[in-house]
Amino acid sequence: MVRCHLSRLMGERKMKIIDVARETGLNRNTITLLYKENAQRVDLDAIDRLCHLFGCEVGDLLEYVPEE
Repeated sequence: MVRCHLSRLMGERKMKIIDVARETGLNRNTITLLYKENAQRVDLDAIDRLCHLFGCEVGDLLEYVPEE
């Protein structure tokens, strides 16, 4: 399973979904799906924009967790 740490990154910076949408130009629904970890697929451009906004690496945003 792939975990998304967008909610943690946003919480550390006290950002709301609308703030991230405004800063990245991404659709609010895309950010909501990532925030709630319900996204089935993610565009590489979206990952690029989020990493740029938060000044992080892909591994800080997404993490692979093996299922037991």
